[in-house]
Amino acid sequence: MSKELLSGKNCLLTGASGGIGKEIAKQLVKNNCNVFLTGKTKDKLEKLILELESINHNNVKIDYFSSDISNVDGITKLISNVNNSFPTIDILINCAGTFPIFSLQNTSLEEFENCFNVNIKAPFVLTKEFAKTMMEKQWGRIINIGSSSSYDGFKDTSIYCASKHALLGFSRSILDELKEFNVRTFCISPGSVKTDMGKVLTKQDFSTFIDPNEIAQMIIFAISFDNEMIPEEIRLNRLIKK
Repeated sequence: MSKELLSGKNCLLTGASGGIGKEIAKQLVKNNCNVFLTGKTKDKLEKLILELESINHNNVKIDYFSSDISNVDGITKLISNVNNSFPTIDILINCAGTFPIFSLQNTSLEEFENCFNVNIKAPFVLTKEFAKTMMEKQWGRIINIGSSSSYDGFKDTSIYCASKHALLGFSRSILDELKEFNVRTFCISPGSVKTDMGKVLTKQDFSTFIDPNEIAQMIIFAISFDNEMIPEEIRLNRLIKK
């Protein structure tokens, strides 16, 4: 395992302004990755950029573009901006996600489509786009942020759980398809996390939730192996559940 392996690599991170995304961005900069950040809210991204510049001691390149990746037009604009900023992407981290909480009968088709657009269609389109040059270079990392809901089902979250199951299946498939090109795919699946999204889970004890900084550190650790071993699926659970 070598953290120096990531130095100078170009990374695209979606959902960068979210609770987990912000911590991943910080870890990437600390490990000398050039980063392209995207999120839905421009103000939050600009605030994050200021935080990152304060720890950017090695002058890595930091760029961003605010985009709504729930629709193909938003994804297309994002890809265009990324390609204008970086010659290639070595590391793709699909961290953007939406977490609708509705009973089955109260779930609209519109909510279903939005959830699948963000949680699985966007990772599919971005992976298809940026895996091409990873395969050519014979090196790449694709990290999909799953969930404990990738493995289980919970009431009132049927479309979220379905989308995260889909993301896990997608991750397993592209791992098998791309591994011969030394493009490695990871599905990192945390339980409840101390983020604004986690606060909607009012029936659970927020104090027992996972620190997003630890998740970010685990991701850096996992993708820093470059020999025969790959920690392809990592489930990150709470020590105590209340």
